[in-house]
Amino acid sequence: MKERYKVDFPLHMAQCEANYWLLQKLMPASEVRDNWEFAVERAEGRWEVRIEITERMRYTTTVQVFRQDAEASEWLQSPRLLVRLYHDANVAEVMACEGHRRLDVKYSYPNQKMYQADEKAQFNRFLGEWLRHCLANGHSLSEISLPVR
Repeated sequence: MKERYKVDFPLHMAQCEANYWLLQKLMPASEVRDNWEFAVERAEGRWEVRIEITERMRYTTTVQVFRQDAEASEWLQSPRLLVRLYHDANVAEVMACEGHRRLDVKYSYPNQKMYQADEKAQFNRFLGEWLRHCLANGHSLSEISLPVR
């Protein structure tokens, strides 16, 4: 008999903490703006990633992370991740993806929407891998303003 899925809370928080710091590298606090664009090189060519701030609050910032692709097909779209950054806790967590609102930490399986038991953990891992790839293989499409001393 298969063992039921248990949330590994320390691992989940470590992933959310890593995502926060990766986003901080891609969206420096010294640059006050609402979006960042990056070109990421791949063997087949180049694609663009955009990070847009959708909400700013005192202790949280909500951003949307997505791939801008003029050549994307109708049936295969890159995901749009809605991510909330909690500045007091230094964590960033995927809140939603492509209309899948309010992801739960754990789902019973099978369920009506056929989510995996660890759906939210998978989205957070995907975000971390995506951001690491952007840092390793991408460059900013925006002008970078450095402080004058």
